Amino acid sequence: MPVFQRETRIRAPFEKVWDFHSRVEGLEAVTPDWMHLTIESVTGPDGEADPEILDTGTRIEMSLQPFGIGPKQRWTSVITKRKEADGEAMFEDIMERGPFPRWVHTHSFSRDGEETILHDRVEYELPGGDLGKAVSPASRIGFEPMFAGRHRATKRELE
Repeated sequence: MPVFQRETRIRAPFEKVWDFHSRVEGLEAVTPDWMHLTIESVTGPDGEADPEILDTGTRIEMSLQPFGIGPKQRWTSVITKRKEADGEAMFEDIMERGPFPRWVHTHSFSRDGEETILHDRVEYELPGGDLGKAVSPASRIGFEPMFAGRHRATKRELE
């Protein structure tokens, strides 16, 4: 299974970075404009619409239209894990519906003094069966600018 990872040091307190990424507004703020993200709905684990915190069981319905080209891609992410303990935190979302046969995104945060280490890890499978597997090594070309943009946006918003 291919894996993409990116890590960035954020010059902001752990609590601030964790809180920012725990809300749908954080997702909207860090998604590059060229992705044309639209949040269609957010439903909490108890069925509550638009919960304040993206907790385990939260479902996010969204659409993306990279570069504004082609039809919108519908994407449903579900938060499957969320943990926080003494300067360490993480949450995991799994794509339940969308353009990839498999997408598991783990967002990790760790305190380093007055700063925070942000780490993204994505396990994925490209569409297209054997052809998708063959071109997986080249997928970094698309993931790198998207995640670099997300990390720059986090720095811009919080530093």
